[in-house]
Amino acid sequence: MFTHKDIEMRTIFVVNCIEHNRGLRVHNGELMLEEFDEDNKKTLTKFPFQKLLALFVIGHITVTTPIIDKCKRFGVALVVMKPNLRPVFYWASSAEANYLLRKRQFEYNPDDIAIGKILVHNKVLNQKSTLMKTRKKDEATIGAINQCEAALNTIPDIEEYNQLMGIEGTIAKSFFAAYFSQYNWNGRHPRMKSDMMNVTLDIGYTILFNFIESFIRMFGFDLYVGVYHRLWFKRKSLVCDLMEPFRCIIDHATLISFNRKQFSEKDFTLIKQEYRLKYEKCAGYYKVFYDALIEYKMEIFRFIQQYYRCFMGCKSVKQYPIFKF
Repeated sequence: MFTHKDIEMRTIFVVNCIEHNRGLRVHNGELMLEEFDEDNKKTLTKFPFQKLLALFVIGHITVTTPIIDKCKRFGVALVVMKPNLRPVFYWASSAEANYLLRKRQFEYNPDDIAIGKILVHNKVLNQKSTLMKTRKKDEATIGAINQCEAALNTIPDIEEYNQLMGIEGTIAKSFFAAYFSQYNWNGRHPRMKSDMMNVTLDIGYTILFNFIESFIRMFGFDLYVGVYHRLWFKRKSLVCDLMEPFRCIIDHATLISFNRKQFSEKDFTLIKQEYRLKYEKCAGYYKVFYDALIEYKMEIFRFIQQYYRCFMGCKSVKQYPIFKF
């Protein structure tokens, strides 16, 4: 398994192959990114595999056997995605032999919401912090902060799963309404592409999901067995669980980017009542979200590492990690 030094010293490399004719190859033991045109090709950058932690490739590209071999040898997570961020190939040096961990996952009582409460509590705590960062004093923001405070006091005493989900949903509704109030917020509608803000959040959360998954795989978890999100066909419930405390990073990056005009309504087009991000704008949006997450790569690794140790050690929920935004 990786150590803190590995995470700190290694780089997460994101390759954009959406707009350009680019290729990856291995040369003298290093990863080379090249760009082709009609006349020639040029090397954009080269990187030693020893310094890579994860390689995210967005767009259409050929992945060769030498690249996979080098990634396997040096423990580099390799994620190849379509331009819409849907993964088509995923390889990571996961601790697949950690059968004791997976045995522990399947033995965990699905009706026990103790760990789920910690994750939701952490999510609400960061929603409150995110709202406070805006320094807004309007009624909606003050009301949402007060609701977060009330929920933080209530969550420890909840005993029913549906009640916990209800509180999480209520807080999310008031949080989004207050946080994105200046952008005519009309509600969170995942994957419906009902407005530019929902489309942007979908992009950010998808990147967050893939980012968190690459860290979880390092420890050998079964990604489909969660502690809060229930088992569902093809849903990686554990990834859904552990990304909850980190959603605030995406929320914050989204608001800041719209405020700074990095993101704009002009970047979207309306097709059959659905908002879609223009093809040529995708790379810029992806870069903003990856940059925001890479800034917190150490905190994310420590969180998942501590979660692993607590889960394997059957420790008290009081010892589970908390990510403070």
